Amino acid sequence: MGKAATCVLIAVALCATPIAAQTSAAETELKNAIAKHQAGDYAGAIEGYQRFLRSHPEVAQIRSNLGAALAHEGRFDEAVREYSLALEGDPKNSAVRLNLGLAFYKSGRFPEASGEFVKVHAADPANPQATLLLANTYLALGEYKKVIELLEPIASTGQADDAVAYVLGTALIRDQQFGRGQIWLDRIFRRTDSAEAHLLMGTARMMANDLVSAQTSLKRAIELNPNLAEAHAYLGEALRRSGDTAGAVVEFRRSLAIDPHIFEACLMLGQLLRQDQEYAESRMFLERALQLRSGDFGARYQLATVDIAESKLDAARVVLESLIKEAPEFVEAHVSLATLYYRLSRKADGDREREVVKKLQAAEQEKQVGVKAERNP
Repeated sequence: MGKAATCVLIAVALCATPIAAQTSAAETELKNAIAKHQAGDYAGAIEGYQRFLRSHPEVAQIRSNLGAALAHEGRFDEAVREYSLALEGDPKNSAVRLNLGLAFYKSGRFPEASGEFVKVHAADPANPQATLLLANTYLALGEYKKVIELLEPIASTGQADDAVAYVLGTALIRDQQFGRGQIWLDRIFRRTDSAEAHLLMGTARMMANDLVSAQTSLKRAIELNPNLAEAHAYLGEALRRSGDTAGAVVEFRRSLAIDPHIFEACLMLGQLLRQDQEYAESRMFLERALQLRSGDFGARYQLATVDIAESKLDAARVVLESLIKEAPEFVEAHVSLATLYYRLSRKADGDREREVVKKLQAAEQEKQVGVKAERNP
C-alpha cells in the first residue's frame, strides 16, 4: 500500500506488567522471554512465552506478547490464535484488538481485518492509527466510498498528514472523482517528489486512459522505490491495456513477489495465465484473488473460464448460473453460459442465453447513444 500502509503497520508496545503469585522460576522464564523479544530474538521469545503459558494459560497480556512475536516472524495464523485467546481474557483491550487486526491485514484477510479495526475505531474514533488502518483495509477491499467517508472529516479540519492525503486521494481517483482527487495529488506533489506521489499520478492518468503518461509516472515511482508493489501492479495493468501482455505478466509477478495480497494483480495475472493456457497457475492466482475479495464477480467468472478450459463443465455451469442470478446484466457471464449450454447439448437453454445477450447489448447501445446526445446537444 506504499508509505501510507508501511507507516502504520507497527506492533503495539510489549506488555510487561508483573504477574502476581507466579513462581520465581516462571517469573524468570517470563523476564527472559521479554528480554529476548526486546532484543529482537523473536524465535527465543516465542519459545519462552510458550513455556510460560503452558503453566499460566490465563495470562492475556503474555498471549498478546506471543502474538506480536509470531506476527513478526510471519506466522500470522498462529498470531491470530494468540491474540484471539488474549481477547477472551481481556475483551476490552483495544491494543490487542488492533494487533489482531494487523495480523489479519498482513496475511491478506482483509474482511476480518476491517471487522477488528471497525471495533477499535468505534471505541476510540480519535485514534489515528486505527483510522488509517481501517481506511487502508477499505482501500484493499475496493470500498472507496467508505475510505472517503472515513477520511474526509479529518481532511476538512486541515489535520490530514501525507498518509491521509495519499489514501484519500487514491480512493477519490479510483472512485473516478478526479477533480477532488487532484486536490490531494497536488498537495502531495508540492511537498515531496515521492514514489507514492508518482503512483497516485500514474493511477489518475490511467483512469483517464492516458496510458503513455501513466506508464511514465509509474516507472518513475518504481525508480524511486522498486519495492512499491502497487506501482508494479498498476504498471502491469497499463501495459496490458496497451497490448504488451508479456510485459504485464512480468510486472504483475514483481508486484506479487513484494506483496502477494494485491487483488488486482492476482486477478489480472490469473486471467493472462489462462489465456496462455497455464491453467494450474492461473487457478492459483484467481483463487487467491477470491480469498482477498470474497464473492467478487470478476474472480468467480475467471475461475469459471478456467473450469471450461479444463472441461470441468458442471463446475463452470454452477458458477455462471450463480453469477447471472446475482448480476443479471453481466454480459460476459451470459455469453459464456450460452456457449457452455451448447457444449452440454442444452440447446434451448443456450438459445435463451443468446437472447438475453442480444437484449443486454441493445440496451447498452441505447445507453451509449443517450450519453453522446447529452454531450452533443
